[in-house]
Parts: sequence; C-alpha cells; structure tokens
Amino acid sequence: MNTMNPKADWFFDKATKWQKEYEKLRAIVLDCGLMEELKWGCPCYTLPGSAGPLRRDGDEASKQKSNIVLIHGFKEYCALLFFKGVLLKDAKHILIQQTENVQAGRQIRFTNVREIVALEKILKAYIYEAIEVEKAGLKVEKKKTSDFKIPEEFQNKLDKSPALKTAFKALTPGRQRAYLFYFSQPKQSKTREARVEKYMQQILNGKGLDD
Repeated sequence: MNTMNPKADWFFDKATKWQKEYEKLRAIVLDCGLMEELKWGCPCYTLPGSAGPLRRDGDEASKQKSNIVLIHGFKEYCALLFFKGVLLKDAKHILIQQTENVQAGRQIRFTNVREIVALEKILKAYIYEAIEVEKAGLKVEKKKTSDFKIPEEFQNKLDKSPALKTAFKALTPGRQRAYLFYFSQPKQSKTREARVEKYMQQILNGKGLDD
C-alpha cells in the first residue's frame, strides 16, 4: 500500500526548504501501510475503514478514514504530526506539544535528514503504535470549556454586556476555549484587558479567534 498520491506531489514539488526531509518522511510513513492524501495543504496519512459507520449499502470502502500522521514544516523545523500523539507511550521522549492549547496532537521535529534516518526504526514504531491506538478506538479526553478559568478582565466585560455574554455562549466550545486560553496568557492585567478589548467585536460577530 506504499503508493504515492499524485494529489500530494505538489506539496513535495513546491518545497524550497526541507525537501529531502519531506521525501524521507514520506517514504517512512508510506512503508507503514497508510494511505496518502492531501488535507489542509499537507500530506496526511490515513487508516482506511478503521472508524465510523458504514453507509447503508454496507460498502466497506465507505467507512470513515482516520487521520494518523501529517507531514508539515515551519521556518525552524519540519515535523511529523501525530493526531492522537497524546495517547502514545512516547518511550523515547521525543513527542512535542506544539502549543499549550493543543490537546491531542504531538510532533516529532527535525532540522536535517540525518536525524530522520537515525530515527527511522523508532518513527515506524511510533506510527504502528498510532495505528493500534486508532484501531482500538481510543479517544482523547479533551478539556471542557468549564475547565478553563475566565479571566477577571473578560468576566467584567461579560457582566457589563449581555450581548457579549450571549454571543460568547453561542460560540462553539472550541472557539470559547481558544478565547479563554488566549485572554489568560499575559501576566499583566493591562495586557489581558487589551486582548479582550481587541476581540470583543469579533466575538459579537460570532467569529472565533482565528476566523
């Protein structure tokens, strides 16, 4: 099943940085029997038919595909992203949480192709473990919005503006959590208040932090 998907070729062809690293990661992941797709502009590797309901016609191929890993790159590094990395044992302690707000995904980062070659066997072991996690139907227990503390500066605005309170409650739980996390980060109250002020209209417009 180590077939390259032509749709993903453009990602590798257009790369001006990390090209050798991308190609090596691609070969390693495909060697683990995953299907290659293009999602979010990146090569995404899925396990077909491992989760989700069948269509009414009972077609096995209609089962929902599960995302296992994704290849992506940044200025300082390229990485293999495990969608449910938080559930892996991480025996080698190489998984990285990209930001504090990321609950499920974990990265393994690289700055040159030699690092990838040296870790090839370990990377495959992690990929196989991720596949088993998916086959077992394990789920990431994500924090609820109620687990996030509402900063005092934002609470004051909610208390003074029923419209803002209503608009915030109408947002999806994920968007609510993103705002609460973002508003809570600065140590100084002045900075927290400035962030709240900046995004009040965005909330009133029913939009998330990055919309």
